[in-house]
Amino acid sequence: MMTGWLQLTGCSRCFPLRSGISFMAGGLTVLTLPPFSWIIAVPVAFSALFLVLMQVSTARAFVIGWIFGMGQFLFGISWIAESFYVDSERFGALAIPAVAGLSAGLAIFPAIAAMLFATVMQRRAVGGITAGLLFATCWVAAEWLRGHVLTGFPWNLAAYALVEHAPLRQPAAWVGSYGLGFVTVFISILPGVFIAAAPNSRAAVLTLFAVAVTVIWGGGVLRLNQNVPPTDIALRIVQGNVPQVEKWAPGSRERTLEKYLGLSAQPGRFDLLLWPETAFPGFLDEDALARRRLSTVLPDGRILLTGVPDRVERDGGTRYFNTVQVYDGSGEILTGYAKHHLVPFGEYVPLKGWLPFERLAEGLGDFTPGPGPRTLAVPGAPLVAVAICYEIIFPGQVVDDLFRPDWIFNATNDAWFGASIGPEQHLASARMRAVEEGLPVVRAANTGISAIIDANGEIVARLDTGRTDVINESLPAARTATPYGRFGDWTFLSLICAAWTLRFAFGLAKKRHKSLKTNPKEP
Repeated sequence: MMTGWLQLTGCSRCFPLRSGISFMAGGLTVLTLPPFSWIIAVPVAFSALFLVLMQVSTARAFVIGWIFGMGQFLFGISWIAESFYVDSERFGALAIPAVAGLSAGLAIFPAIAAMLFATVMQRRAVGGITAGLLFATCWVAAEWLRGHVLTGFPWNLAAYALVEHAPLRQPAAWVGSYGLGFVTVFISILPGVFIAAAPNSRAAVLTLFAVAVTVIWGGGVLRLNQNVPPTDIALRIVQGNVPQVEKWAPGSRERTLEKYLGLSAQPGRFDLLLWPETAFPGFLDEDALARRRLSTVLPDGRILLTGVPDRVERDGGTRYFNTVQVYDGSGEILTGYAKHHLVPFGEYVPLKGWLPFERLAEGLGDFTPGPGPRTLAVPGAPLVAVAICYEIIFPGQVVDDLFRPDWIFNATNDAWFGASIGPEQHLASARMRAVEEGLPVVRAANTGISAIIDANGEIVARLDTGRTDVINESLPAARTATPYGRFGDWTFLSLICAAWTLRFAFGLAKKRHKSLKTNPKEP
């Protein structure tokens, strides 16, 4: 059966079949991620791609990788279409073309990984575990590029297949999501390596698979056994559940503010009140009456962190910012943060003047990016980093490297994506940032999913999509700075170098042992 599979995938007349297998394998990767998290699908998807690529030319490998990517992204980011239907009269007709076009562009990165793998395979004629290591290296290199090229879009990284499995996600604290993705892909294609390997090499593949899984699981369990008690800071997260179609409608500002004030005023103690991205649909710092009304929910030194738009008049005109502002009971702004990683076509139009597009979000003009990650000092609370919406998806780009915070506040508005799988995937990114940085992440989402995530990536409390409610919970404590938090992507690069060093060292030792057996020394 194994030989038949290799003949099938390598058959020169079977390109349509190989393409179909690749597309289905790419689509299967969506089931490995939240809200499904079928971990068994991870080795099936990546081993299928590995076996198909083992016997194709470089040019065909690029096409195979691109087809795999189309399956991966067409299904994985299909939720983006929801945002076009918020204003269906203006943008509804663009929904399907936009998802297809973005998927086609993102699929180039798996195509690059596949082409690079096939090129080296043909020139070096490597096989077995070395081929598996090469595939994982090419894959994570392409993922890293996807996270950085043209502002980056590191959505649904391979490592996120492990987010629901507490011990398995912990290595992200040491090597980040890219490093954990390297490990995930390498282990996942070992069944494919087993199928392609010579019979006398299969025992080594099985042994490596068992050892790798045991080491990762064991290391994760040890990290989870280090108890981190919660702080005494009481949080209240408000999920107003205001539909996107109503958010900026004429006359909605007063209703929205009343809703948030009413939910915030529920009985119970809290120190920090947290509202989501653009909770107040207007310029709160310019609305003295609205700011005075904050005093009704902020007695006794309580503090509000809320997402609001902001604008600044400059010589060149008005500049708009997507911000989180910090208010006290008197309605005074204590500090704030401006979003620096803006959403293309959502908050600004790239190459404006050249492209015939307008942005999806309501407003008077494109947003201006802020200066970058910033740690805020909030009275009576631990130091906090802020990530607004989409910013939380970027590994290593959320926290100020010079002033480490004690927690991360993620204010977001996922109302754009309705009840699709998008909010669950977005939450998975936030959980991985918590593990990577060793910091709790607190999410306030307009329509959900609001959540409190501890420094191990575990969800302490959550409000699902479509609910109108509050979360009252203590802020989890931070862990000591993680290796990834200190050194960033250098850790996963070191992991790859270490893996290849071990592979070469093992190969040299094996050759030496074989040489000694062939030419034993004379007694």
